Amino acid sequence: MSNRARPLSPHLQVYRPQLTSVTSIAHRISGLFLCTAAVGVALALLALANGEAGYALARDWLGSTPGKILVLAWIAAWVYHFLNGIRHLVWDTGRALDLGTAERWGWVVILSTPVVTALIAWSIWS
Repeated sequence: MSNRARPLSPHLQVYRPQLTSVTSIAHRISGLFLCTAAVGVALALLALANGEAGYALARDWLGSTPGKILVLAWIAAWVYHFLNGIRHLVWDTGRALDLGTAERWGWVVILSTPVVTALIAWSIWS
């Protein structure tokens, strides 16, 4: 049997992305991004432990525009991961598993993330 006669396995170009798969992938990506945030927090704490000069460096960098953008992205990743994690915990109880409910709660997570992120950012920087 030649390779041409064998059926090809379906792949990402065949499937239309579904909300549940997109939220699952985004959950994994946000988790990876949160790992980098943990390294960033550790570096900031090391800078603080180095005294006044380290504190000034960390304060200046985190207060800069790129620093604020990175902190905002970390907050958004945390909020999304937290809210989507709650959705997964509900699924673990056997509830909200039908497609309609899963999609509704997926949209709740997606639409709530920027709102909660903005509230947290406003509370930090106001």
